[in-house]
Amino acid sequence: MKITTTGSLGNVAKPLVKKLVAAGHQVTVITTKAERKDEIEALGAAAAVGSISDASFLTGAFSGADAVYAMMPPSMGPSNMIQNIADAGQAYAQAIKAAGVPRVVMLSSIGADAAEGTGPVQGVHRVEKIFRELSGVNITILRSGFFYVNFFRDIPLIKNMNLFGNNYSGDDQLALTHPDDIAAAAAEELQAKGNGFEVKYIISDISTGNKIAALFGPAIGKPELTWTAIPDEQLKQGMLSAGLPPELAGLITELGQGVRAGIVTKDFFATGGKASGRIKLEQFVEEFKNRYQQA
Repeated sequence: MKITTTGSLGNVAKPLVKKLVAAGHQVTVITTKAERKDEIEALGAAAAVGSISDASFLTGAFSGADAVYAMMPPSMGPSNMIQNIADAGQAYAQAIKAAGVPRVVMLSSIGADAAEGTGPVQGVHRVEKIFRELSGVNITILRSGFFYVNFFRDIPLIKNMNLFGNNYSGDDQLALTHPDDIAAAAAEELQAKGNGFEVKYIISDISTGNKIAALFGPAIGKPELTWTAIPDEQLKQGMLSAGLPPELAGLITELGQGVRAGIVTKDFFATGGKASGRIKLEQFVEEFKNRYQQA
């Protein structure tokens, strides 16, 4: 098969490309960075350098493809982020139609069923709606939980301030996903025919902030580590101090509010709420410990 992937060589895309190449497929990897070309080719894939917001470029990259893996970055540009993601989704749709792609697998997010109250996830909500309008294409939406690897961002605060938390309580349920589980699911779906428009949740584990802190703390030599519910404004100011654009800081704060209100996980739990992924939180603890020790 000829398969085109997006996401360059990110947390999901790189293991996905490796799996597809190992299975004997002809893979083209879309990247915005020309300097990634050699690394992509070293994996046995071809590189296509351009923007996912450029429908003409995407049409060329999708031409002749039997399947496309589509993903959206969590933010695009310093402002108008949700609209920028939706515009890129429209460019995808135009290219998929123009190139006659028969099979699409899209990485989305838990909470994408909700039109508002989910911060940056509203972007993929809008892209899902755009893709739903495509006809003659078998589309599978893979809704991921919060990535385990995002906890790596908490390491500096844990090390320097013994602070671990977010703007929701330690008892709020979290659906979590390891990128390798998404890569495995995407590889399987890309090699399958698909069945119209489908939505599937790829969740590795379900936990809470309190349970995560209880696992991480002893592993990194801080058995006293606990989850802290950070006030919205304090969280936002911390992100602004770290250099995040104001719009993105506001959207991330809103995402935490959506967790607090149960908006983000509502559909997942309403549709069965099963953790089908292979890599459980207890296994990720070793990854977290290694990254913590290296920091």
